[in-house]
Amino acid sequence: MSILVNKQSKVIFQGFTGQHATFHAQEAIRMGTNVVGGVTPGKGGETHIERPVFDTVKDAVKETGADVSVVFVPPPFSADAIMEAIEAGIKVIVVITDGVPVQDMVRVKRYLIGHDAIIVGPNTAGVITPEECKVGIMPAHIYPKGRIGLVSRSGTLNYEAVEQMSELGLGISTSISIGGDPVNGCDFLSLMKKFAEDPETDAVLMIGEIGGSQEVEAATWARENMNKPLIGFIAGATAPPGRTMGHAGAIISGESDTAQAKMKRLDELGVSVVQNAAEIGRTVLQSVNSRK
Repeated sequence: MSILVNKQSKVIFQGFTGQHATFHAQEAIRMGTNVVGGVTPGKGGETHIERPVFDTVKDAVKETGADVSVVFVPPPFSADAIMEAIEAGIKVIVVITDGVPVQDMVRVKRYLIGHDAIIVGPNTAGVITPEECKVGIMPAHIYPKGRIGLVSRSGTLNYEAVEQMSELGLGISTSISIGGDPVNGCDFLSLMKKFAEDPETDAVLMIGEIGGSQEVEAATWARENMNKPLIGFIAGATAPPGRTMGHAGAIISGESDTAQAKMKRLDELGVSVVQNAAEIGRTVLQSVNSRK
C-alpha cells in the first residue's frame, strides 16, 4: 500500500518534450515508474524517449489509461494545463511549476469543486513511493522503502529528513511535498487522512513552516482520529514578521503564524515536536519505538 501513487499508476508528463520534463521523465522511468507518455500540443503522434506524445491530456488518457500527470508547463499556462487534466479524468496532478499566479490557483480550486482529482503543488518537489513510482524532481536514490509517511511544505527539508531517517534504518512509505505557495492544491489535513488509512504507514512526519494554520488543523484532526505517532517540525523560527521567507506562503501575518506559536500548539495536541532540524530523524525513531 501507499498513498496517491504506486507501481500501478500510469503517469504522463505535461510539457513532455521540454528539457526539464524530459530529464525527470527519464529519471522516473529509470526508477521503475510506469510513464506511459506525455503531452505537448502540436507534437501529437510523435515519439519522445520511446514514449508516445499527445496533443491533449484527453487523448493521452483515452489511449493509455493515464491516471497521474506531472505538470512542467510555464506559469502563465499552468492553470489551463491543470484544468485540462482535471477535465480529462486524471486523479493525481503534480504541479512542479513555480510562480503560478495566485489568482490562477484560486480559479483552479474553484474548478476542482465536483471533481475527485487531487492536486499536489504548485511549486512542489512531487510525490514518491520508493521503488514503485516517482512523480517529481526529488532524487529517488535517497528514498529507502519503509513505513514512515512524510508530508512537507519544503522539498529541501524533505530530503534532509529522509537522509537522517535512512541513517537510522527508517524508510518511507510515501513522501509528498505539498509546495510552499499561498494557495496549494492539497493540504496537510487531506494527506493526513490518507496516511491514517494506510496500513503500511506506521508513523507520519509533518514538516511545516511559518505562515497559515495548515499544520495545526492537521494535528487537531490527528489527535482525535489517527492512531499513529505524529512528528512535527516547523521551519522559520528566526523569521521576522511581515517578510516573505523563501516560499511565497511563508510569511508571518499574526502571532499564531510564528514557528514558536505553532510548535507550542502542536505540542499541546500531542505531536512529538522537533525543536532542531538536526534532530528530526532521532525524534521519529524515538516516537516509533515508543509505540512498540
